[in-house]
Amino acid sequence: MLSLLSHGVTAEPVEVSLWRHLANETEVNASLAAIARFNQRQSQWRIVPDFIPEHTYTQALTAAARADVLPCIIDIDQPLVPNFAWNDVIRPLDGLIDQSVLSTINASGKGTYRGEVYSVGQFDVSLALFTRRSLLKKISVRIPTSDHPWSKVEFMHVIRATKGLGEYDYPFDMRPHDKTEWISYAWAPLMRSWGADLINRDNYTQVDGVLNSPEAVAFGQWVQQLVHDKLMDPAPKDDAGFPEGRVAVQLNGSWALPYYDKAVGDDLLVLPLPDFGHGTVVGGGSWHWAVSRTCSNVPAAKAFITFLLSTDEMVYIANGVSPTPHVTGLFPTRREAVAQTPYYAEGGKWRMIYEFSERFAKLRPETPAYSVISSSYKKAMADILDGMPVKTALDLAVEKIETTIKRHQYYRDK
Repeated sequence: MLSLLSHGVTAEPVEVSLWRHLANETEVNASLAAIARFNQRQSQWRIVPDFIPEHTYTQALTAAARADVLPCIIDIDQPLVPNFAWNDVIRPLDGLIDQSVLSTINASGKGTYRGEVYSVGQFDVSLALFTRRSLLKKISVRIPTSDHPWSKVEFMHVIRATKGLGEYDYPFDMRPHDKTEWISYAWAPLMRSWGADLINRDNYTQVDGVLNSPEAVAFGQWVQQLVHDKLMDPAPKDDAGFPEGRVAVQLNGSWALPYYDKAVGDDLLVLPLPDFGHGTVVGGGSWHWAVSRTCSNVPAAKAFITFLLSTDEMVYIANGVSPTPHVTGLFPTRREAVAQTPYYAEGGKWRMIYEFSERFAKLRPETPAYSVISSSYKKAMADILDGMPVKTALDLAVEKIETTIKRHQYYRDK
């Protein structure tokens, strides 16, 4: 029988499923544009995306994995990679994605477990303090730099001096109302700067004496002090306090930069996080791409992810999707791509965001236990905000995490 192709009939591209969390509009549009470019440049496959709200995304992935109905390509938050790898839900990328490509991705752009790479990211983000130049001039304090961040004493002076102006009900905002991964991603680095951590990173099994250490307790007491002294609202109504002028100093991720830049303009200052005694620390590792074990079209997944990791595609997502470049708050995970972005290259307006990540980023614990670590930490912080004794809240988190680790037999190979 003659093939259909011999009669001039072109085979339709094979559809390949992809899941992605529903992020902000800029990021979603950038992803859709990248998928469209890939689909247009070749006719063998057609990537079909499905966007799922972030607050239910991980649960959806977990449920689909249990039912063996995961799509071929998934995006996954970097700290959850070890758990998905331990559960044999995703494939190692070593040997799948060319080593010449993997080797150029920085550490925060790779999700690893036991020495193997299971995920890769196009971009990373960084934590920063956002404030106004005019405010610091009004209270006569210096502008901190990466080489010389504010100390705890300096930072508290800034917050209290701002409160003293009488212009803000709450001068500082750490976004305590965010119920996603935010608290673990953003607050744990602050706690690390106090000298504590989420788990002992020498063995990834010991939590007692680490998460409930005197340093961790001191951090929790500081959070309670901020609330008690009305320096921070424990339950802000929205994320608009800073751009609308209701909040003076905002802790947030670089993904907020486009909105703050538009709202505040040339008065905007993007500052490094304070050094609370053990160095400035920011979160590292963002959303990555991975290939499911049940993927029936691995060559397509390889081609698509390799396409996303190209310098051109990394520059596209950092530059936005409009005809002219605009800041997205996302910077590439390859230095050669960073050098081609107008905002993050040497001399770029927002170069400091990239430098904060390069200098201060620490990854969340790379362990299959991370999901219970994160949920327990968020619960402890919520209890602390509600006034529970700090040591009690942290002890409860420690008990939950260590019980889970023991129940899973310390995550030995299955």
